Amino acid sequence: MFDFVPLEYYSTLHYCILLMIMVIILLYTLVYDTSDISSLNTLNLVGYVFLLYVVLYIGTRPISGQYFTDMGYYARNFNLVRRGASITVVNDYMFNYFLIFCAKIMNDRMYFLVIAILYTIPCYLFSKRYLGRYWFFGFFMFVGSMSFWAYGTNGIRNGFATAIFILALAYYNNKILLYSFLFISFGLHNSIIIPLAAFIASGLYKNPKIYLLIWILAIPLSLIGGSFWENFFSSLGFDDRSSAYLTENEALQSKFSSTGFRWDFLLYSATAVYAGYYYIFKKGIEDKFYIHLFGMYTIANAFWILVIRANFSNRFAYLSWFLMAPVIAYPMLKYKFWKDQYKIFGIILTLYYLFTFVMFFKG
Repeated sequence: MFDFVPLEYYSTLHYCILLMIMVIILLYTLVYDTSDISSLNTLNLVGYVFLLYVVLYIGTRPISGQYFTDMGYYARNFNLVRRGASITVVNDYMFNYFLIFCAKIMNDRMYFLVIAILYTIPCYLFSKRYLGRYWFFGFFMFVGSMSFWAYGTNGIRNGFATAIFILALAYYNNKILLYSFLFISFGLHNSIIIPLAAFIASGLYKNPKIYLLIWILAIPLSLIGGSFWENFFSSLGFDDRSSAYLTENEALQSKFSSTGFRWDFLLYSATAVYAGYYYIFKKGIEDKFYIHLFGMYTIANAFWILVIRANFSNRFAYLSWFLMAPVIAYPMLKYKFWKDQYKIFGIILTLYYLFTFVMFFKG
């Protein structure tokens, strides 16, 4: 559908379109009364067009391993199975059986479109269920997150799994659907064990002070421990792929230049931690779902901090970063804290996306 866009500018155009949508939302929050249902409904019409755009722009992108890296690998595997090749499923069972099923009934272009739908719609459903008439603000924050584009076009299996995790959280009060979708998300990519463990831990021990302490302590422990943590977690039985991300330095170094202790990404992660601290401890939110969400984020992010020096540590960072948007946006769009609250949210949303925008062009 968007084949007219030169491949070398495909991602750039997406970020520029998001910048324009960000400006629209910012101007709306600064100029209009967000309690005016009529004007909000008009903005939400823009939201539905935006939702359709995101699905189609990601889902109908040209198949390219050069510009979307892992997409070439997924396309080759799909087409091999489509031509009759058999694969031995030894992990990520849900994803591999999903691939086999799709290869029987569709071509590779349709396959990537279906994945884009399943990647994007959970963010919409989460926003719609929890944020009501302000769903577009929350949905844009999901899409404007730093890793959303990358894990929709490159780290596809990981992104697919986290999207189903978000879908599970959208049905938090329906335990059958919640645990069913959590099970599926783990089956899609076994790295989900990290946010899943955080989900279980923060569900069993509902103390946000402990979550915050765990996150803070992870920083000096990472600084002191160095590569000890990568080797330690690798020894616990991760699959070969995850162990390689943690420990194979020289072999993988050239594929991911952002190694070392990333203070910039730590500060980025800290914005969500501070948001949760502010809402829970300063504003006294007692929302059980939000406290659980805050616990999931801080515990999973603390794990990433411990292995922050690892090559491909961005893949572990994403296992908490995919929760950043709701951690920051949920209370501001659900509760009333200040006068002109939505103007403040518009500014926060702008700063949040501008970081994504700058990091993309920084490379």
